[in-house]
Amino acid sequence: MSIEGIDVYKSLERAKLLLKEEKGISPAIAAIMEVLILLVTLMASRLGRNSRNSHKPPSQDPNRVRKTAAGEVQKRKPGGQKDHKGATLTKTQAPDAVEEIVIDRRTIPTDKTYRDGGYESRQVVDVKIKVHVTEYRAEVLEDEFGKRYVAQFPEGVTKAIQYGSGVKAESVYLSQFQLIPLMRVQDHFADQMGLPLSKGSVSNFNQEAYERLEQCGYVAWAKTALLASPLNHADETGINVGGKKIWLHTLSNDKVTLYHPDEKRGKEAMDRMAILPFYAGWLCHDHWKSYYRYENVIHVLCNAHHIRELKRVIEDDRHKWAEELLQLLVDINDAVAAAGGRLSDEKIAEATKHYRELLAKGEGECPQPPPKEPGKRGRIKKTFSRNLLERLRDFEADTLRFMTEAIVPFTNNQGENDLRMTKVQQKISGCFRSMDGARMFCRVRGFLSTCRKNNVSPTAALRDLFQGKLPDFMTS
Repeated sequence: MSIEGIDVYKSLERAKLLLKEEKGISPAIAAIMEVLILLVTLMASRLGRNSRNSHKPPSQDPNRVRKTAAGEVQKRKPGGQKDHKGATLTKTQAPDAVEEIVIDRRTIPTDKTYRDGGYESRQVVDVKIKVHVTEYRAEVLEDEFGKRYVAQFPEGVTKAIQYGSGVKAESVYLSQFQLIPLMRVQDHFADQMGLPLSKGSVSNFNQEAYERLEQCGYVAWAKTALLASPLNHADETGINVGGKKIWLHTLSNDKVTLYHPDEKRGKEAMDRMAILPFYAGWLCHDHWKSYYRYENVIHVLCNAHHIRELKRVIEDDRHKWAEELLQLLVDINDAVAAAGGRLSDEKIAEATKHYRELLAKGEGECPQPPPKEPGKRGRIKKTFSRNLLERLRDFEADTLRFMTEAIVPFTNNQGENDLRMTKVQQKISGCFRSMDGARMFCRVRGFLSTCRKNNVSPTAALRDLFQGKLPDFMTS
C-alpha cells in the first residue's frame, strides 16, 4: 500500500528490521515500538480496503476509478467503447406529421422547364410530453316515472375526476425503478406536464401497486418459479429502517428477483422467506455460514469474493501462494469459457492438483498458529490469510464446482447485481421510514426487476398492473 508515494508496508518492514538490529534499546522502549508498528500496520490495512480487495461495495471507494485485472487504471475515452452494441435510429414508414417543403423558385434558373422528381425525406424524432384527458359520458335515460337508468362506466372509473393508469405507472416507475424521491417525482409531473401531483398521491400509487401485486399473486408465483429453478443466487445486505439496521435478503436468477426485508440476517430470516428450506438445486452465495445450514441444497461459492480476499492477502501479507492461486482461478475460468462451460475430466484433475499444491504452499507462508495454552478459554486467533487458506481448503468442491458443472457460474454476480440498486436507493433516500415502506419497495422493485429480466417494459407492466392485467411471463 502506498500513501503519497510512500510504500507503507516496505517502511514498516524496514522499521522492524532496524528495531531488531538495535542492541542497546531498553525492553520497554522496544515493546512500545512494537505496539506502535502493530497499530500502524492495522490502520494501513484498513485504509487500504476497497471494493477490489474486500467486501466493500464500489460506491464506498474513494475517488473511484475503473481498473484492470492487474490493478492499472483504465484509460477509456468518453462515449461508446470498441465492440459495444450501439443503437441506431431507423426511419419510420408512418410518421406522425409530414411537412412539405417546396423549392423557392427564385433560387433556381428560370429559363428551364422542370418536371416532378419526387422528394427527398429526412425525419426528426422528438418527444411530446402532455396530459391526455378522457371524459366518459354515460348515457342517462329516464322512464315516465322519473326513474334514471345510467350506462355503466368502464371498470376502475369510479370518481368524477381521477388519475389514469398511465400517470400511476409513470409515477411508480420513477419512484421505485429509477429511485427518484417523491418530491422530485412531483416536480417532474408539474414541470413537464403541468400536472399538480402531490407527494401523497405518489405514495398512494406505490401502495396501490404493492396491493395489486398481492392480489395477483406475484410473490407466490416468484417463489414457485425460484423453487423450480435449477440454479439460484442468494445474497443479503444491511438497510436502514427508521434509524435501525435490518437486513434485505434476495433470492434470484436470470428470470426472477425476490426480496425479503427482515430484522434478522441468518437462517431464521431465510426460513421466513419460505424458499430455501424447500429448495433442492444449486445455490450460489458468498459463504455466509447461515447458508450452510441448508443441507438440502448444492452449495456454490462466489469466486469474485475469493479473488478480492486473495488480493487483500497479496497486498497486506505479500504471500506468493495467494498471488498464484488468484491467477489459477482466473485461468481456470478462462479455460471453462473456452471449453463451453465444463472442463474435461483430465483438465479437472490437473487443475485440482495445482489448486491443492498452491494451498500446500500456503501452509508454509501462513502456518497453523501454535496450540492454545492450557487453561486458556476461547478459540485460537488466526490471521485473515490463515482463515482464507483453510476455507479454500475445506470447501474445495464448492469453490471449484464451476469447472465441473456447466450450469454453475464463476461468481455470484447475479445476486450482487440484484442487490446493488437497493443500496443506491439507500444512498439517495437515506432510509425507509417504516418496515411497511421497506416491504412495499421490495415487492414492487422485485416485480420490476423480474419484468426487465423477461424483456418486458417496466412501465408497460405497471400500466397493465393498474388495469388488472398480468404480464405474459406470469401466465405462460
